[in-house]
Amino acid sequence: MASEKVETVIAGNYVEMEREEGDSKSTKSKFSKFFWHGGSVCDAWFSCASNQVAQVLLTLPYSFSQLGLLSGILFQLFYGLLGSWTAYLISVLYVEYRTRKEREKVDFRNHVIQWFEVLDGLLGKHWRNVGLFFNCTFLLFGSVIQLIACASNIYYINDSLDKRTWTYIFGACCATTVFIPSFHNYRIWSFLGLMMTSYTAWYLTIASLIHGQIEGVKHSGPTTMVLYFTGATNILYTFGGHAVTVEIMHAMWKPQKFKLIYLIATLYVLTLTLPSASAVYWAFGDLLLTHSNALSLLPRNGYRDTAVVLMLIHQFITFGFACTPLYFVWEKFIGIHYTKSVFKRALARLPVVIPIWFLAIIFPFFGPINSAVGSLLVSFTVYIIPSLAHMVTFSSASARENAVERPPPFLGGWVGSYCVNFFVVVWVFVVGFGFGGWASMLNFIRQIDSFGLFTKCYQCPHKA
Repeated sequence: MASEKVETVIAGNYVEMEREEGDSKSTKSKFSKFFWHGGSVCDAWFSCASNQVAQVLLTLPYSFSQLGLLSGILFQLFYGLLGSWTAYLISVLYVEYRTRKEREKVDFRNHVIQWFEVLDGLLGKHWRNVGLFFNCTFLLFGSVIQLIACASNIYYINDSLDKRTWTYIFGACCATTVFIPSFHNYRIWSFLGLMMTSYTAWYLTIASLIHGQIEGVKHSGPTTMVLYFTGATNILYTFGGHAVTVEIMHAMWKPQKFKLIYLIATLYVLTLTLPSASAVYWAFGDLLLTHSNALSLLPRNGYRDTAVVLMLIHQFITFGFACTPLYFVWEKFIGIHYTKSVFKRALARLPVVIPIWFLAIIFPFFGPINSAVGSLLVSFTVYIIPSLAHMVTFSSASARENAVERPPPFLGGWVGSYCVNFFVVVWVFVVGFGFGGWASMLNFIRQIDSFGLFTKCYQCPHKA
């Protein structure tokens, strides 16, 4: 009964908001709502899928060369499933937190709920601080990776400038995301972003099959433990894109409908990542070990240039996805989160972009940086902390009895969910953080030794 009442409360607030948005009958209002202001289940699905399959699409063949074909496929399926489970846990905790607060008559209509606030409301300030640290650090480096990817990609259609210079340029371009108020306003961008990555994925697949295998191709992976676990943590990173789950849910009119959205998004993403990574690895084999960006090995033509341009646009979108939660945190810190002026908020957000720009110039290691971020940050942010938080939140009998969302019956109820959570924590801590952290940091240090910090053009061919 309590669950039905709570659902009515949540839906009521959002229906009310939706009505306010729809009051105006003007053509301009309808146009704006159609392209600019989303909050449906479809909007959330596009946001999840678009955010998940970004520049990692170009580094997964590199991971396959480290892991071998079979391990690469199995790790994608395995981490896709784990990621969907922990995204579900985050959605459960969000609804639980929001329900409790709305019972206390708290109105969130002018406030964007974030993951660290969910942890604070359910578990206290220590959980909040840990969640805030890992989430912000991950999103910071997630934004850095998008900026690095922009420079890496544009170089393949215009090498008149080195990658560092392109990073300066795209840093300025990505700074314009400060003008996008919230995840409500990514409706058209999420849709376009997913179309762009879908084109790129199928371009990689078809172009590799047409190109055929290079002469003397070898598929020797895995060859070392370091390479194996480095590749595995890049895939861990690939399916760990749900650090923005809470913000995406909060942008929905009815967030309790989120439950299976991430799983369905993951299933679609697998139709892009598995064929493209397998085909590129089949064609180029071990050559990918020194070419972390798959586009660098395919012959230049109009199709490849189109893929590069589309990925550049998509990386701009994904930069906004990763950075927007950071903008919210900064707004709350300096006390302007409730300001309605888009221009004032945009100006206040600009300082967030500066460290991202700087870090992208220091560590331009496209590919290896994904694995380092995956093992050290993603492992805790979106796998370990949500699983532990779910177990602790519902550790008491009264909490389980009054839970808004109960575990799926097919998993065995509360006992089954606790077993799955325990497995996720142990596996990700030992394999993802432990072995993955060791391997990815060794590989990362090798890149620094080979190329140096602030390198002008990472993995660029030598010009005559």
